[in-house]
Amino acid sequence: MPQSVDLILTCEHGGNGVPSMFGELFTLAGEHLASHRGWDPGALELARCMARSTGAPLFTSTVTRLLIDLNRSLGNPNMFSALVKDLNPAQKRELLERYYHPFRKNVQREIAVRIEAGRSVLHLSVHTFTPELDGSVRPFDIGLLYDPERSLEVAVVDLWEQELSLRSQGGWRVKRNEPYQGTMDGHVQALRQILPSSQYIGIELEVNQRYPLENGSQWLTLQHDLVKSLRGMLTCLRNER
Repeated sequence: MPQSVDLILTCEHGGNGVPSMFGELFTLAGEHLASHRGWDPGALELARCMARSTGAPLFTSTVTRLLIDLNRSLGNPNMFSALVKDLNPAQKRELLERYYHPFRKNVQREIAVRIEAGRSVLHLSVHTFTPELDGSVRPFDIGLLYDPERSLEVAVVDLWEQELSLRSQGGWRVKRNEPYQGTMDGHVQALRQILPSSQYIGIELEVNQRYPLENGSQWLTLQHDLVKSLRGMLTCLRNER
């Protein structure tokens, strides 16, 4: 285990905002904007809670993923949704320059500074998932996405699951690499391609959206348990030799 580990948080789908200059494209898209297709409900609230509790830097975006998806790599056909597919190349370049590149570069710069100083970085990308997709129910509460070939990521997930089991009040159902594979295209996967596995630990957290959408006591308990277990995991990680 690395002896010096810094936590960095990102929230790529934190809102469903539409800049005024692109408002006409979304005139009839209110239902899509409000759904999981437009953003990750609860993700930004959870990420901010984690940042406050740990003191970790947090990088966020509140522009809807239907305009440009910051969790997709350049060239991914899903970076631009069907609502904006007819924008001309210059308009798409403007979206990249306004939103995508600054977000990605700021995160990469923060990580690079810490790695150059001899520290390791745990990058936690915070997301939420829809409880049902295309008629298929996802019967779990928390997903931890990682690369099984990267030993430090496996170790972090092991520790976090242990801490969740020890510290949770809710008896949460946890799945590994669900509802997506941890090596699918995304912000974390892109950084794995350019950063050493000995110093970059990339984990994507996925939380069932039914809790923030219901906005009841269970949502508060889930946030509390995730934050408490995250802090416990970080303590264990930093104390390992």
